[in-house]
Amino acid sequence: MRFPAKSRVIRPPVFLALILAATLAPQRARAQDPWEARNRDAWQRPDEVMNILGLKPGSVVADAGCGKGYFTFHLADRVGPQGKVYAVDIKKDLIADLQREAEAKSLSQIEPVVGAPDDPHLPLGTLDAILVVDAYHEMHDYDAMLETFYRALKPGGLLGIIDFEAELGQGRSTYFEQHKLPAVVVREDATRHQFGFLYNEPGFTVPQEGRKLYFLLFEKPRD
Repeated sequence: MRFPAKSRVIRPPVFLALILAATLAPQRARAQDPWEARNRDAWQRPDEVMNILGLKPGSVVADAGCGKGYFTFHLADRVGPQGKVYAVDIKKDLIADLQREAEAKSLSQIEPVVGAPDDPHLPLGTLDAILVVDAYHEMHDYDAMLETFYRALKPGGLLGIIDFEAELGQGRSTYFEQHKLPAVVVREDATRHQFGFLYNEPGFTVPQEGRKLYFLLFEKPRD
């Protein structure tokens, strides 16, 4: 008994090219995305940031406004299991995702914290450093947040704020909408809350976007 031969489907080269392009497009987009972790390392220079903050094994630090945890996991690697990283964000879903990832990686030094808009819920007088990356401009209750940052740091503890530069002369509400804030405004805010300004570290430029971030460093006065 003879069976009929299977029919062959001939796909035109153009059709195959479209399939290939659709398959590769997301991969290329990720490869070019400056905010992908492996790409971000090159321009955000996390090791340099942590060096400036004086972080070492055993340090206690907070990533305030941690988002998905890009810096949180770098910090956890630096401080090690004998240290502590408070990963703070007001978005519960982000904190839940971060907690699952930290548990999957057995990073017990990470303590996820659901903060409030006016309080990051950090322990008093225990932190060596607080890092705020691309988040300070979102803090409507910035005075309350700075006050709690101050109380959470040890004497001599450091506060690092990395954010997008903006032109002076706009109202605070405009800066909230633009998702950026002039460095001089941040400096005025922090010094008003007794932080000593140390210096403006070399900032960062986001590839492809061309947007620039500053890196301000403050210190809680020593006793």
